[in-house]
Amino acid sequence: MAKTIEYALRSTWQLITNMYNEEATKYDATMTMAFTLLCIDADGTPSTTLGPKMGMESTSLSRLLNTMEERGYIVRKPNPEDGRGILIFLTEKGTEKRALSKKTVLDFNNGLLESIEVEKIEHFYEVIDAIKVQVEKKQLIKI
Repeated sequence: MAKTIEYALRSTWQLITNMYNEEATKYDATMTMAFTLLCIDADGTPSTTLGPKMGMESTSLSRLLNTMEERGYIVRKPNPEDGRGILIFLTEKGTEKRALSKKTVLDFNNGLLESIEVEKIEHFYEVIDAIKVQVEKKQLIKI
């Protein structure tokens, strides 16, 4: 396959996803569950904000939250400020899994920072930010 920026991003992300999923299975979780745990605030998070925050469709998110609730990682409670809304809270078990998730992400990040020159990391962020700007402007896609 021809070397493209999109391919480099996608194939690298796939490797990272596989690495995180392999680690998460040791703790009866998935990378997506770990990411969800990191997105839930201590004061509760409205279920309607989780999907957009995570880039997930509501159907997929609903299945994920059901699984996480069955495993005892989260509880859903009515939102006292919005009778129709639901807040997602971490259980004690979910808080423990969240701490593991955070440690794993930080360990990976710190390992990269230790093994890649600071200047290269700075350039990486410059390039990623430029790609985001272009995608947000829809300038990269010529259809």
